Order: sequence, then structure tokens, then C-alpha cells
Amino acid sequence: MKRTFTALAVAAVTVATTAATTAAAGTQTASAAPTGTPAFGYHKVRAGVPAHVARFHVESPDLAAGTFPAKAFSDGFGCTGKNVAPRLRWSGAPAGTKSFAVTMFDRDAPTGSGFWHWAVRGIPASATSIPKGVAAGANDTGERGYLGPCPPAGDRPHRYEVTVLALDVADAGVPRNATPALASFALSSHVIGYARITATAKR
Repeated sequence: MKRTFTALAVAAVTVATTAATTAAAGTQTASAAPTGTPAFGYHKVRAGVPAHVARFHVESPDLAAGTFPAKAFSDGFGCTGKNVAPRLRWSGAPAGTKSFAVTMFDRDAPTGSGFWHWAVRGIPASATSIPKGVAAGANDTGERGYLGPCPPAGDRPHRYEVTVLALDVADAGVPRNATPALASFALSSHVIGYARITATAKR
């Protein structure tokens, strides 16, 4: 009886140790981040653009170097930029496009869900850039309009995805006071094409 109990105890300890080791390894893998990332782990965020949709072209003279100019940085959160939105021009949108939306998303923000910096909807299908007078929706501060990048000081370069969405509706029915996440959810089922520039910012 004593031998049986001892064997069972040893087996239990072995199983527990193996489980703990596996869990630790899983945690390490799940939170693995690029070299040089301090403090925060990373996990994947599901894309708001269906994988099968068409791609078209967008360019920006302000983001041609792959980074944001000083004037495009935020004028808050410890940054002293001018909060000037990058200029965009696009072409080649798919047939059936009835409107466009533009977003800017920082997937490296230490929030667990990224950070939306810019959301413009209701851009006419005839447009090849953001027309004057088209009002931007709320960003993740709750304020309307463009909010420039301002990653935490000393953090790795953050990747900002500036995306032009081609939509199959003129109006996706997004409430005027919608959060960026709610707006993106509403738009996602109407995306028939997209164009994207990814630029980085660091301080």
C-alpha cells in the first residue's frame, strides 16, 4: 500500500511539473514580442478587412519615407507635434465602390486592443483623396478628428496602419457618436477593397 501511494505521489508531481512547464512555455510563446520590446507582451488582433477583398493603391508624400514627419505627431501625450494628418491619394478602387473610409490604427499600443487614431467615413466614391469638409469620426480618445502618433518614450517603433477602405454602401449606418471599434465592426461587412500604408513612429 505504501509503495502504491508513493508511486502515485511521484506520478502526480511529475504530471504537475510537466503541466506547469507546458503552461509557462505557452505563456512565453503567447506573449513573445519583437526584440527590444520593454514591459508589454504581444498578441494578435483580428484584422477588420476580409482576406479575400481586392487591393488598390494609396500613396502619401508625407509618409513616403515610411515614417511620420514631426508635424504629423500628436500635440499631446508628451509629444509636441502639430497634429497634421498625412495627405493621401488613392486610385484603382474596385467596381461597385459606393463610398470610402479612412482609418489609422496603432497595433503596437500597450492597450491589449491597439489604438485608433483616425476614422473618416462618408467619402464619396468619386473621391481620390479626403475632400475638404468631410468630418472625421471619433478616435480612441473620444475626440473627433485626427490624432497623431505619440508612442511611449523608449518603446519600440510603433506601426501605424493608414488604410483606405472601399465600401459597397454609401452609408454604413454608423452612429455619429460611434467608438472606432463599433464603427470598424459596422464597416467590416461592407469592405470590398482596401489600400494601406504602414508607417512607423518612435520617440
